[in-house]
Amino acid sequence: MSGDAVLISGVARRVGLHLANTFLERGVPVIGTYRSERPALDELSGRGAELHHCDFYDEPQVDLLCREIKDRHAGLRAVIHNASDWISEEGELPPEDVMRRMMQVHVTAPYLINLRLEKLLLNSSADHADIIHVGDYVSSRGSSKHIAYAASKAAQDNLTFSFSARLAPKVKVNSIAPALVAFNEGDDEAYREKARSKSLMRREGGMEEFQRAVDYLMESEYITGRILPLDGGRHLKIA
Repeated sequence: MSGDAVLISGVARRVGLHLANTFLERGVPVIGTYRSERPALDELSGRGAELHHCDFYDEPQVDLLCREIKDRHAGLRAVIHNASDWISEEGELPPEDVMRRMMQVHVTAPYLINLRLEKLLLNSSADHADIIHVGDYVSSRGSSKHIAYAASKAAQDNLTFSFSARLAPKVKVNSIAPALVAFNEGDDEAYREKARSKSLMRREGGMEEFQRAVDYLMESEYITGRILPLDGGRHLKIA
């Protein structure tokens, strides 16, 4: 691993927080973005993470984020697009707003960040740099209750294909498509059992499993333009 930083979007909780803490424990500089203030951010800052408030729904904030990173850094080891939102068509927003918001956070923001920071990735002092899009299992199947979300994640997968061709061979670009990584604190046991039963492994993947997937892609010298499933065999589960 080079001395260049890893940029992780959405570091205030769950997967992003776990990734940020793990890289910091390894001595890897971390740049993190967040939309909402959370207690974990103070700890990350205290451990040396460079944190930027950035609401991906606000394009000028994305522009500012990229300018600030380019001002402070000559190279980047990786960009991990973890920031996400999950809005259903069954909520209060009109459907056109649901689609617009899902495409903005999962497609437009990563697209702009990849383009505007590509020179920093190409300047990485490591043998190669990485872009990893955190996708979703539903990108290949669709979702009756989260149509715009699934469509935006499918479009994000397509960013993986296009940017891998654009940035090779110096920068590898891949996506991870998880199903169930970890439950939320308020999920009751009935919901948990139903969710577990959807995969062959009958359990959540866990944060360490997700970290291993990230490490696998970053350590590879050959894999690019691929979608790595992290679904516990859910695609083979017969109802």
